[in-house]
Amino acid sequence: MRAVNSFHSLLEHPHILSDCKRYRDQLFISFFSGLSANPRAIPLFLKNPLFKSYRKYSSEGIGVRMAAYKLVLIRHGESCWNQENRFCGWFDADLSETGEQEAKRGGQALKDAGYEFDICYTSVLKRAIRTLWFVLDSIDQMWLPVHRTWRLNERHYGGLTGLNKAETAAKHGEAQVKIWRRSFDIPPPPMDEEHAYYQNISKDRRYADLTEDQLPSCESLKDTIARALPFWNEVIVPQIKEGKRILIAAHGNSLRGIVKHLEGMSEEAIMELNLPTGIPIVYELDKNLKPLGPMQFLGDEETVKKAMEAVAAQGKAKK
Repeated sequence: MRAVNSFHSLLEHPHILSDCKRYRDQLFISFFSGLSANPRAIPLFLKNPLFKSYRKYSSEGIGVRMAAYKLVLIRHGESCWNQENRFCGWFDADLSETGEQEAKRGGQALKDAGYEFDICYTSVLKRAIRTLWFVLDSIDQMWLPVHRTWRLNERHYGGLTGLNKAETAAKHGEAQVKIWRRSFDIPPPPMDEEHAYYQNISKDRRYADLTEDQLPSCESLKDTIARALPFWNEVIVPQIKEGKRILIAAHGNSLRGIVKHLEGMSEEAIMELNLPTGIPIVYELDKNLKPLGPMQFLGDEETVKKAMEAVAAQGKAKK
């Protein structure tokens, strides 16, 4: 009760009343989130001064931004080339056994949390498609419509495609590899026609309808966002605003583009963001599609931490 009374006093502070309404709203949101996880506390909450403050501020038109929509993202499970620590990009590597288990666990987490969806989006690369299959199988929603698009593909790693990241770091330095992997607007070397995987990727019939300008030979994160955002804005956003419950299974960099757009992250911040494989990411969005808080992972903290650290370590030379 002391904590609640202190919280109430904080809300009544003149500086907060006059200058910090949005911060007060965030305090309310955090408090209400705790209540949703512990429903038995609601009767006690209704009797304490905090609820009176909430009613007072709501009647003043201040209130709390409530979640209008939920969005779930999931990065594909570990691929065979992830396992071998190779630059994958547009190469169509399949899931490893570990990746399959990650996808199944991600699906089970969504099932346990009671998630239902109306439509799904993914890339045209099998590691993302198969991850989505495992998730939909786990939640018994295999019948859902699935929209596949090259615009949600992983970033095209150009001439680096197929190279081992640690060996490349040993040759060129970890700093250079980090620039190639994580810089915002610096692309890797382009993939030329002599590259071992040029025919495999650039001449694949799934890309036959792309124009020369659309078919990349390499991409920076900025380039990846530039081809993903039109699909987000023109296709996915209208579906969200219609109330459709959306699941997106895609790749580290195409998802980082969506995250950067949603959260308004800086170029520097997005460079340091490591999205774990196979762990669902949940956003609660207001009516303007602005996040009400940071991304939430459907996984225990230690598992998420280890998965993010593993992604970050991929571009380091072996000791």
